[in-house]
Amino acid sequence: MNAPLLTGGFADPARDSARAFRAVLEATARPGTIQTVAGHAAPGLSPAASTLLLALTDQTTPLHLAGPLDTDDLRGWIAFHTGAPLAAAPDAAFALGRWADLHPVTRFRIGDPSYPDRSATLIVECDRLANDGPRLTGPGIRDSARLSLPETAAFRANRALFPLGFDTILTCGDRLAALPRTTIVEDN
Repeated sequence: MNAPLLTGGFADPARDSARAFRAVLEATARPGTIQTVAGHAAPGLSPAASTLLLALTDQTTPLHLAGPLDTDDLRGWIAFHTGAPLAAAPDAAFALGRWADLHPVTRFRIGDPSYPDRSATLIVECDRLANDGPRLTGPGIRDSARLSLPETAAFRANRALFPLGFDTILTCGDRLAALPRTTIVEDN
């Protein structure tokens, strides 16, 4: 087995996964806030996206890799570290890619009226993640927040589907922010 595929996992799985999960919960509970996570390195991924895969995926969570992130090295790393089965977009619980490569986002699961929680979570690798850009309001946000988003139209359309819709986690370097389907996104 290739040595880089064996590295980049949690040094202390119980503590590291708890810290990562806590960061995701904080980001989801407070949309627009940016959390920093410990650096773990999967081939071709940011430390934040790598950490999310380690904390959130396992043998029961189908994962879709979009565009140039779908490599043999990353597939091998995922198989070794999480065992998440790779899936086509409509079957994925998680989808990982750059925003343009995840399009059209309408192909991902949005749940159904009886089980809205059976939707996909999109993990979007970004070049930039900052507290500027479109205005965010809704649950977990006092007054309003701002977050650099790759676009607003898809997130506004997603919010219109509530209680259905996908959830999104944006990653950049060792930072992440969440945009749940409950968040209202308004242009600047």
